Amino acid sequence: MKSPPPDRSSEAKSSLRDAKPRVFALVGNPNSGKTTLFNSLTGLRQKVSNYPGVTVERKEGTAIGQHGEPIRLIDLPGAYSLNPQSPDEEILRDVLLGRRTDTPRPDAVICVIDATNAERHLYLATQVLELGLPTILVLNMTDLAEASQIRIDPEKLSAKLGVPVVPMRAHRRAGLPELRIAMSRHDLPASGHQVPLPEEIHGLLEKTHAEDSAHARHAALYAPGKARELLDSNQEWEDRLIAARYDSIHELCEDSFHRSETEVTTLTDRLDGIFLHRIFGWLVLSAVLIILFVMVFFGGELPMQGIEWLFGKLAEVIQAAMPPGDLRDLLTDGIIAGVGGVIVFLPQILILFFFIGLMEDSGYLPRVAFLLDRFMSRVGLHGRSFIPLLSSYACAVPGIMGTRTIDNPKDRLVTILVAPFASCSARLPVYAIMIVTIFPTERVPLLAKAGLLFGMYALGTIGIFCFAWLFNKILKRDTSAPTVMELPTYKSPSLRSVLSQMWDRSKLFVRRAGTVILGISILLWAANTYPKTPGVDAATQSENSFAGKLGHAIEPVIEPLGYDWRIGVGIIASFAAREVFVSAMKISFNVAEDDEDEAATMMQLRERFRESKRDDGTPLFSPLTCISLMVFYVFALQCASTVAVVRRETNSWRWPLFQLGYMTLTAYLAALIVYQGGRFLGFA
Repeated sequence: MKSPPPDRSSEAKSSLRDAKPRVFALVGNPNSGKTTLFNSLTGLRQKVSNYPGVTVERKEGTAIGQHGEPIRLIDLPGAYSLNPQSPDEEILRDVLLGRRTDTPRPDAVICVIDATNAERHLYLATQVLELGLPTILVLNMTDLAEASQIRIDPEKLSAKLGVPVVPMRAHRRAGLPELRIAMSRHDLPASGHQVPLPEEIHGLLEKTHAEDSAHARHAALYAPGKARELLDSNQEWEDRLIAARYDSIHELCEDSFHRSETEVTTLTDRLDGIFLHRIFGWLVLSAVLIILFVMVFFGGELPMQGIEWLFGKLAEVIQAAMPPGDLRDLLTDGIIAGVGGVIVFLPQILILFFFIGLMEDSGYLPRVAFLLDRFMSRVGLHGRSFIPLLSSYACAVPGIMGTRTIDNPKDRLVTILVAPFASCSARLPVYAIMIVTIFPTERVPLLAKAGLLFGMYALGTIGIFCFAWLFNKILKRDTSAPTVMELPTYKSPSLRSVLSQMWDRSKLFVRRAGTVILGISILLWAANTYPKTPGVDAATQSENSFAGKLGHAIEPVIEPLGYDWRIGVGIIASFAAREVFVSAMKISFNVAEDDEDEAATMMQLRERFRESKRDDGTPLFSPLTCISLMVFYVFALQCASTVAVVRRETNSWRWPLFQLGYMTLTAYLAALIVYQGGRFLGFA
């Protein structure tokens, strides 16, 4: 009996899986659907980091080819050209030219273009084709092109460019099998298409570049060097090169893209008639922002309470399982409390990025920036700064992470630097206890209490606008160019892509911010615990601890603000999180916790505040001291989570330390003016 012949196809597939994965780069303009395609190809097999030395995000994943072989896929930043005008475009150019040591030069390229705006997107695509890398051209959003009565002939375009052209609807995953087949080809061709260069530029390249290949000559136009310097020094050459490229693209599109001669009113035109209307546009925007604000502020409340409950139960389990001692206290009061203080923000972050993802993927977010740009630019902010700043009134952490939608690095940095001035929810416990201390009876009109609370929010908003204007002057000494925004075609958002981005952001937040805040929380716990003073109550232990001694040490500095050492301990402890101030005050003023009635605990703390006296017998928590303390917390960066996230988003300790310094100084001076100015005017 003959044995069956070996399965050669299985052996071939196995060898493909065992071979070193090929590297594909995914490139395209912003709003081309590139990220949606990346998520569809890689699923959860992806990781997000930053390119070393810059704040540009680096996304890499593993796609599976037609035969089951792994393919390494690098999602390069969205760009309009290989002539870099931003860090994103510089990264794209350097990776494609093999000029970065941290990223391999790709074996092949997938270039994504928006079929509804092909001529604009082919500008980058033709530059990429000229580099000589094997390329697949993806025509995305073909359904929207058909709705705009644009007929596409992919075969003719493929014949002209000499590379595979795959029509797709990435948000519906249509065309994905055809793309996987093309990616599995080992005979993937490089394009021979070259844009004819003006004669003087030809002569320039012959003088400055020794290699004869057309691909090398074109690469010399983008890489830093003598050729690029000479080209940049002559604006006329640059303009002629751009004109020549668009002329070539126009000829390329004549036989491949056919537009209807009759004017077509598309869905995008009809929606923009509402969303960009001078009246209805603002009404729609107001409704969207109210929903966003309510969901971030209140929608996350229940899951946040659930997270707090889980961490509380975990602490109870450890307390029951371990004997009393420093190790147990470290686990419960240091590590668990520290990690819980970070994870509790996760629902707000997920809700924020879900809404931002929906607005961005649908094409509405650029319209928001367009509407708000004129108003925001008057104080030195970008239109896209509005939503991150609005979100910061719930929590600065998701707000700062939301600045990733701002393309310009300087605009993004200005927004990050001023976002913590927004009075977040963590400040409310401080405001609340101070207001009830100022107004101890229920007979005080609610309007007076609400007015004082509103004043704190208004003061923080004024701080945002003033410092944004100042930083804009410092960081942008030259005259700013007019803001140019691309308004993409509306499309139904891909829920898969939005959820994938939420997953990425949550992982980054927990992994990066969590590690920093954990270390700080442990240090703060140790400062409030040591050295031990046996046989004393909690208040005396707090006074004798390193934190208490530090409070006494800084008392001469904070005394002009109306504070004593106990308030100083609260200020130091609240660096972990602003709301920790109230907990520190309960310890310093020896207030017993009532787990059954939090309101009774707060009432007891208020009475201790009102009974507290200075050495000269005057009240410690006078109305002037309370207002001074609230003003301090309006401007102070009392949040280690914010510092950690700013470090993550700026990729440097320079900016979070600067932010901590200038906000602390602003808080000190503002509180000093309030307290000393009030005393000068005769207020007690």
